[in-house]
Amino acid sequence: MARKVLLDLDTGIDDSMAICEALANPAFDLVGITGVFGNVSVDQGVRNALAVLHLLGRDDVPVWAGARHPLLWDGDGDFLPPRNIMDIHGENGVGNVELPDSPRAAEEKGAVDAIVRLCRECGGDLDIVATGPLTNLALVLERDPGALGLAGSVTVMGGAVATEGNVSPCAEANVFNDPEAASAVLTSGIPVTLVGLDVTMKEVLTREMVDRWREAGPAGETMADIVGFYVDAHNDWLAPTLGGCALHDPLSVAVAADPGLCGYLPSVMKVDLEGELRGRTIGDQSQIRNPDRPVKVALTVDGARFSQQLMADIERVCSEAPRP
Repeated sequence: MARKVLLDLDTGIDDSMAICEALANPAFDLVGITGVFGNVSVDQGVRNALAVLHLLGRDDVPVWAGARHPLLWDGDGDFLPPRNIMDIHGENGVGNVELPDSPRAAEEKGAVDAIVRLCRECGGDLDIVATGPLTNLALVLERDPGALGLAGSVTVMGGAVATEGNVSPCAEANVFNDPEAASAVLTSGIPVTLVGLDVTMKEVLTREMVDRWREAGPAGETMADIVGFYVDAHNDWLAPTLGGCALHDPLSVAVAADPGLCGYLPSVMKVDLEGELRGRTIGDQSQIRNPDRPVKVALTVDGARFSQQLMADIERVCSEAPRP
């Protein structure tokens, strides 16, 4: 029987692939998406999630809006992504592709209420995959400290433990965008699987691979256009030696469905909150003798198996989407 999965997204391009993977993976029944700031504003991310679901014929999946800015915020209004993030994901977060708007709006209640309710109702039958800043999950811990630990698993795309960061020499973007939230989650004692840059940069999709989705009908054409922008950004300036686009968010969904895709180091983690090291995820040396190591850090991945799976899953979910 498929397990219930909730995605907590800042819906940009790789989050869109994560939605496809969650819908196509036979291990999962996607029961909802919560939105958070990050690659885009929270409102744009919610629009993108609704639009991708509409593209794929899944207007039955509810979407809730969540945190608009980090826990510590002295700015005016919502968090807005810097220019370089727009160059990676496009002005609208989906490669500047104009997706038809969904006929739906976000649900009335917010993300924190939704996560608490689903954790309480579904318990161990619910898997949570978070691929943006961890602000929503930190707010859940604040609202109802016992709820999040009831979930069957919590998988986080974030961190750079044994590799360099992507927004500073030591910090990964999701953690860097709200280090206090990441610290709250990773030091909560709740079991977390951390799928960070140590594994998400080890396999790529090339432009040739992405263009194969065009054979899967109109939805495949659209996904190829969206992800093609992401591939080109990697090839042109972001990571020209990588050979294609990294697979941060869809890998996290696939790992939640099949933990055997990765090898792990059980750890007690902390997040640096000060100075030049702010946003660094690192083992807590003061806990080195602690036998309770709640964070599993993914350090190796069967990248070839995953990329083949992702290609097939996106092709399938697009081929099954409604056609005009």
